[in-house]
Amino acid sequence: MSDTTTNPSGALSDLPSVTEEFRNEGIARARAEVSRRNGEPTLEATAGQTIGPFYAFGLQYPKMHEVAFPHTPGSIVLSGTVYDGAGAPIPDSCVEIWGADSDGSISRARGSRRRDDHTFTGFGRSFTTDEGHYEFWTRNPGPTEPGKAPFFAVLVFARGLPNKLHTRIYLPDDTAALEADPFLSSLTPDERATLIATRTPDGYLHHDIRMQGEKETVFIAF
Repeated sequence: MSDTTTNPSGALSDLPSVTEEFRNEGIARARAEVSRRNGEPTLEATAGQTIGPFYAFGLQYPKMHEVAFPHTPGSIVLSGTVYDGAGAPIPDSCVEIWGADSDGSISRARGSRRRDDHTFTGFGRSFTTDEGHYEFWTRNPGPTEPGKAPFFAVLVFARGLPNKLHTRIYLPDDTAALEADPFLSSLTPDERATLIATRTPDGYLHHDIRMQGEKETVFIAF
């Protein structure tokens, strides 16, 4: 680097070399010094950590929780609450689901983020409310392979997580299929219970997700 510095307007100034400052005090200090000498506002290094994530900025889109059009034949509500390790609801998490159609077929429809009020896309996203509640309109998935119980694949994003967490939500209705499922069979009874939803009196599904602590949800590593 030369001993002259070019300011943002392109004019050369008689500033001392930034190279020495860069070596001794780092990029942030060097840039701040250049700004001060050019009469510009002083630049300061940004904080090492920031609050967030803020899912509404970029991840939200219309009807994103409507995997199936509400109140149509075969549509149900899948809902629950996301809890932290202390048992408190998490108000700023994001839950995503993927599920087969009722006959076990995987949706191949293009544009799963564009809702047309009749196409079953298989994918949905829900931000939790202030009470940690999430909700989807969807359908009961059928088994995608013989010998496997039907389930929703689930992703959970939340504050404090360096990466997303994978889990599943199984339908509670077919006890024989649940007992025979290869993945569920590899878990203890208490672990299996954290992955199986409950059926409400109106035929909907309820399932809470517990990030830590008592009855912690089983999460899957890929």
